Amino acid sequence: MKSRTGAKDSLPDPDKIIHERSRLRILVFLASSLSSAVGFTELKEGLGMTAGNLSTQISTLEEAGYIRVEKRFLGKKPNTSIMLTTEGKTALETYIADIEILMTAARKQEGVLKEAQH
Repeated sequence: MKSRTGAKDSLPDPDKIIHERSRLRILVFLASSLSSAVGFTELKEGLGMTAGNLSTQISTLEEAGYIRVEKRFLGKKPNTSIMLTTEGKTALETYIADIEILMTAARKQEGVLKEAQH
């Protein structure tokens, strides 16, 4: 197998930005949403996160280019929408593939260990 670093037969190094649990949950929530844009409140409630923590994680994902944030007013009420970018979708798909490779390697090793015990 070939890793993202190009070293043959080495394991992949999953994206550290996505690997943080809250950011992974945000990206998965956005990717699995039926709508292309999710409101801040819907995201906060759907993930059970505090507004402050969600804002911090959104900033990190936005800086990485994985999400886009649009702030506007609907009437006199502020409205924030969060959208997964094409780059974010690709990064999430790559991350999932990397984790699957790691899991396969762990299962393969587990089988080898079980055989050695018998």
